[in-house]
Amino acid sequence: MALRINDVAPDFSAETTEGTINFHDWIGDGWAILFSHPKDFTPVCTTELGYMAGLKPDFEKRNCKILGLSVDGVSDHVKWSKDIEETQGHAVNYPLVGDPELKVVKLYDMLPADAGDTSEGRTPVDNATVRSVFVIGPDKKIKAMLTYPMSTGRNFDEVLRLVDSCQLTAQHQVATPVNWKQGDDVIIVPAVSDEQAREKYPDGWKSPKPYIRIVPQPGK
Repeated sequence: MALRINDVAPDFSAETTEGTINFHDWIGDGWAILFSHPKDFTPVCTTELGYMAGLKPDFEKRNCKILGLSVDGVSDHVKWSKDIEETQGHAVNYPLVGDPELKVVKLYDMLPADAGDTSEGRTPVDNATVRSVFVIGPDKKIKAMLTYPMSTGRNFDEVLRLVDSCQLTAQHQVATPVNWKQGDDVIIVPAVSDEQAREKYPDGWKSPKPYIRIVPQPGK
């Protein structure tokens, strides 16, 4: 079944480089990033996992955990992690799920149900669709999804910005405009009436059109 924004993220138990986890329990009351890659020991993915390790403190400041995933086994993850540290300057400091039976990637609709039940003999091209990012909130619902081709390295600074935006919406009922970054003005969501908005923003808002209500970012 296809997953959509606001669906509950499928729960699972799996072996990782940091032991067995139960996904929903592991998330706890915070946020989480689940991101997948087609295969270990591949060039683009090596750069991505190293960069993500460097960003971990920034995600932690946002109460957001990181979980990597591929159809390789945990032992391969451990071996590959040494290459990542050597070439990217960051040791992988978050758990990587080993999914050699393809259970989790099927659960998240990254491979079809008829893809078999083993990663044995599968090439990166076979796993090309295992290349997604899921942003998951404390309510265990999917807040955002991104899928990239194998040839394009993902912009994890953008994922960090995406988390910031999702958290602002969850906490303050505001939306973020095009190219928004931390500290920029935001937009009151349409679900908030003018009356409710006046309670939240007694100083008012800029309104170039009645449906566009611009205010400073809350908390800044």
